[in-house]
Amino acid sequence: MSKWNLSSVPDQAGRTVVITGANAGIGFTAAAMFACKGAHVVLACRDPRKAADAVGKIRAMRPSGSVEPGPLDLADLESVAAFAGHFREGHDRLDVLVNNAGVMWSPPSRTEQGFDLQFGTNHLGHFALTGHLLPLLLNTRGARVTTMTSLAQNFGRIDFDDLNWRRRPYSRGAAYNQSKLANMMFVLELQRRLTASGSALAVTAAHPGWTSSELTRHSHPAIRRVSPVVGMKPEVGALGLMRAATDPTAQGGSYWGPRFFFGTKGHPSAARISRRAEDTAVAARLWEESAVLTGVTYPLPERTERATDA
Repeated sequence: MSKWNLSSVPDQAGRTVVITGANAGIGFTAAAMFACKGAHVVLACRDPRKAADAVGKIRAMRPSGSVEPGPLDLADLESVAAFAGHFREGHDRLDVLVNNAGVMWSPPSRTEQGFDLQFGTNHLGHFALTGHLLPLLLNTRGARVTTMTSLAQNFGRIDFDDLNWRRRPYSRGAAYNQSKLANMMFVLELQRRLTASGSALAVTAAHPGWTSSELTRHSHPAIRRVSPVVGMKPEVGALGLMRAATDPTAQGGSYWGPRFFFGTKGHPSAARISRRAEDTAVAARLWEESAVLTGVTYPLPERTERATDA
């Protein structure tokens, strides 16, 4: 079986793509890949200067597609709403939303609305963004939402008594693991709700294995030293995301990542979803909690009991 690589990505001409955290690492690499395949790509980034630099680098590659920057701070729900509103005003379609941006193992910190930075950025920010952009996605034939999660989902637990780490002693690792499990649960729950409503919109997930990127900046110094040597380059690490976002055979609810070494390296294939992520009762409750915390509701019919059991 041949390796799935950039040449496997279908032509993206005429398609519009939004990628969060697209100024560096896997996000930047994916943005360049989409543009080189003909898409119009919006680089949704917190730092306008870094976004402009990334846009310039991609344009210098002379891609067949086009790119533009878009200011988005996932740690501020007002910024999320503003980005979505501006995007809807300037675009009449959205073919792919890539929820890629994230923070990992960061010190205790809060978002603008007071959420734990990792849970607030990685999960709540993307939950809100997807909800705001859902009408455009639903009206675009063949659209897809792809969310970057992590192997860390295997170690995550959703603590409804303290989702935002207000009472527990803070654990960088546990907070990250919870946010990545929440990402995977969001993908599966959104797909269930879309299916129950009769929508053809597909929701997929990916993980990068061990890819060397700026995401490890808060990790132990030893990990930062060894990562460039042991980890994959973003050009390979981004392929799981690209497969989840573009492979015509990738069905809603599917999950993609590196094939070898326990999912840490190699070209992408179907990955194993953690057992906790498949807990539909916890996922439904997390959805409701997320809607309350963000104030964002999704324009979909309520999920039926029958759909819950399916």
